[in-house]
Amino acid sequence: MKVYHGSYLAIDTIDFSCCKKRRDFGKGFYVTKLLPQADYWAARKGEDNDTDGVVTAFEFDEDFFEDEDLQTLRFDGYSEEWLDFVVLNRKNRKGVQAHNYDIIEGPVADDDIATRVFDYVNGKVSKNQFLKELTHKAPSHQICFCTLQSLQAIKKVETYDFAYNLKNITREILKRLITDKGLDKADAADKLYNSDVFSQLSDKTTKFHEKDWEELYKLLLDELDISK
Repeated sequence: MKVYHGSYLAIDTIDFSCCKKRRDFGKGFYVTKLLPQADYWAARKGEDNDTDGVVTAFEFDEDFFEDEDLQTLRFDGYSEEWLDFVVLNRKNRKGVQAHNYDIIEGPVADDDIATRVFDYVNGKVSKNQFLKELTHKAPSHQICFCTLQSLQAIKKVETYDFAYNLKNITREILKRLITDKGLDKADAADKLYNSDVFSQLSDKTTKFHEKDWEELYKLLLDELDISK
């Protein structure tokens, strides 16, 4: 299964010390099989950290859910058991994990749901009422890797990073050529796609796709001799 992690930067090495506590399934590294969900978090985290945001792709071997050496838990959807587990983790103020699972899969408590979790914990809404509200929520998905042992189940997909960055850089440069330089879409595309900069950007070995789009935009303007 291909899964995605949205953040303000690309993930080269998973570092649990950077993972926050008191999340839905506790402290861990979170991914989702839903690319739009990862895109949303990339944009949101990017905005918070003044970056464009990046989605990093991984290949997840689902056979690890059956690995006898790992403790796993799967929720098919919103349920009473899911709610109790999320509350357990979100209320946990201890210095240690509130559970012993290695990998956990289930739906997400987004901002609206998290607010209602707080209301439920504080007695402002009953469990039955809350569970009824959840039946109207759009599908969501997350997998949490909670231990170092669990990370053997995922592997970064390098080719996706290349394609994703190429797409985003190209889109940003085209937009800037149109808005900043007054070119129409066809002329902007013609200048970019026939440039030496784009030729190098399309070649993974140059690692141009790892550069900031601003740097490549400047190189393109220099190549095209377009005034700044």
